Amino acid sequence: MSEAQNSPATTEYDWEPLVKNMIELMGFRDYRIEIKSEERRGAVFVYENQDMLKENLPAIVEAVNHLLQMIAKKHQGDTIFLDINNYRHDRENLIGDLARAAAKKAISTKESISLPAMNSYERRLVHVALAVHPEVKTESAGEGKERYVIIKPI
Repeated sequence: MSEAQNSPATTEYDWEPLVKNMIELMGFRDYRIEIKSEERRGAVFVYENQDMLKENLPAIVEAVNHLLQMIAKKHQGDTIFLDINNYRHDRENLIGDLARAAAKKAISTKESISLPAMNSYERRLVHVALAVHPEVKTESAGEGKERYVIIKPI
C-alpha cells in the first residue's frame, strides 16, 4: 500500500493557485488575492470591470463558493469561503443591521416581524446576531428559496 493510501481522509488543499486560475478564467487580469487557509477564508479584490462586477457580484460570489465547495468535497478537504470585493463582509454587516432594526421594531410594536427570504447562511447570521438578545426570539419559516426569518418579541 502506498503512503498516499495510508494518509488521513482530509487534506490541506493549496487554494491560492486554484483561485488565481478561476479569476483569470473569468477574464480578470487586475486583481489581488489573500488566502487564509487556517481560517478557511479568502478574499479577492478585482480592480477592473466595476460596473459588470457590481451588477453580478452576488451571483459571482455564490457560484465561486459553490465551485470551491465541490472541489473541497472531491479532495476530501475543508473548503474555504471566498469574499470578492468585500461583498460578503458588507452583506454580513447589512444583515446584522437589518436584524437589530427588526428586533427593535418587534419590541416596540409587540408584533412579529418577517424578514425577506434569505439563503441559509444569511438566515444563520440573523439567528446568531439575535441569539443573545433578551427581548426577542427568532425562527425560520417557509421552504426552499422562500425560507425567511421571523423575529418575535418575548
